[in-house]
Parts: sequence; structure tokens; C-alpha cells
Amino acid sequence: MSDFHGTTILSVRRGSRVAMGGDGQVTLGNIVVKRGARKVRRLYHDRILSGFAGATADAFTLFERFEAKLDKHQGNLMRSAVELAKDWRTDRILRRLEAMLAVADRENSLIITGNGDVLEPELGLVAIGSGGPYAQAAARALLEATELSPAEIVKKSLQIAGDLCIYTNQSHVIETLD
Repeated sequence: MSDFHGTTILSVRRGSRVAMGGDGQVTLGNIVVKRGARKVRRLYHDRILSGFAGATADAFTLFERFEAKLDKHQGNLMRSAVELAKDWRTDRILRRLEAMLAVADRENSLIITGNGDVLEPELGLVAIGSGGPYAQAAARALLEATELSPAEIVKKSLQIAGDLCIYTNQSHVIETLD
């Protein structure tokens, strides 16, 4: 799985409650170009949370394709993710896209990659991007040691990742499904 620099996306779940957040920093090489980008959004009638790491234009192409799959499969997250991953792996143009998606609904949290992977990480913790490992470690500790809500865990974990990863900042967008 490729490691994409320039972002941190984290999703945390407790039961049917799920939160996904991302930082706002966009870099071009080692230059900060934008501090307040929105890398997390709601899809399919606000029932699906999604975030991206990687090339922005590629991610928007994937969002469009994923939304079309969600429409085709009446919001079935797993089926839509598998269909997108198959297309992404086999289509000559899509295969060149350099991005990764994190998606979640009330039941599932997934990572979709260009290698054709649809991964469902343990504990419902999804973390992608260069700051992902920092945010994931913090979120796991907070999930196991506290009763904080998913949104509070995402916020605190993104703050920790922003303190450690030079490609992650403290401007966050956090979306929830309760």
C-alpha cells in the first residue's frame, strides 16, 4: 500500500456511531500551499463519510466514481467499494490515479486502494495518509482507555498527529454519523 504524504485522515467507531476527520494542509513538495482544505465529505444522502489521501484531482475523480457506484447499488457501501476497487485495478486510466479513500457508514469502515484492496481494519479504526500511523496509535489508546465519543477521539488524535507529522496541520474537518 502506498504511503501518501500531505494529509491525515482518521475514522473511529463505537458501535453504530462513527466519526471521520482530516487535517486541512495541502503541500506541494515541502511547501504549504493551503491550510484549510476539506478532505472529508459526506456522500449518498449524507449516509456515507469519505476522506482521501493523495493527489487532489485523482481523489475527486475517485469520489465521483464512488458516488456513481453508491447510486447504482442504493448506498450499499461494501458492494460499491468492491466495484470501485475492481474498476480502479482494471481500468487503464483509473489505474494511474494516486490516491486512497477511507469510507464509512453506520456498519462498516473501509480503506479502498488502487491495488484493488478493500480493507476493513480492526477495531473500526481507519487511518490513511502520512500522519495516519500517528493518529491511529493515538486513537487506539483513547478508544481503549477512555469513554470519549468517536468525534472527540478523532479530534484529539488529529491534534497529536499534527504535532508529530510535518505534513499534517491543526485545521480539522470532522464529520459524524450518530
